[in-house]
Amino acid sequence: MARGGKDNKLDHLAQVRLFSACNKKELALIGKTADEVRIPVGKVLCEQGKPGFEFFLILDGEATVRRNNKKVASLGEGASFGELALLTRMPRNATVEAATEMTVLVLGQREFSGLLDEVPGMAHKLLSSMADRLSQADSKSTSN
Repeated sequence: MARGGKDNKLDHLAQVRLFSACNKKELALIGKTADEVRIPVGKVLCEQGKPGFEFFLILDGEATVRRNNKKVASLGEGASFGELALLTRMPRNATVEAATEMTVLVLGQREFSGLLDEVPGMAHKLLSSMADRLSQADSKSTSN
């Protein structure tokens, strides 16, 4: 699958709920701060129960998500996981493994914190996005 380059990367970042309130300049900073990495088939990107330190955005390829060794999802281009690891070191709630060769954008917790220090207005936007997400999750849990 061919990638569309920088614009494609920014388009994918804009679709991540955590970054949905960010403007193009902020998305470009996030993209510049993150590393683009090739991942071989079978590589475990994160492991259930272990602390997380980075966020992943799939630019190309597919990954398999497992909880308690049971496949629960497949992720492809544009999918992301691990955004909570940017904010906390809580244990991962699933294992994600490369099902094909992949190209991912990886943003580490330390680099993300440095970015927030550099652009403090972005922190407010991210907090708003997280509050919206929490509110939606709370609505779903009380309506069941």
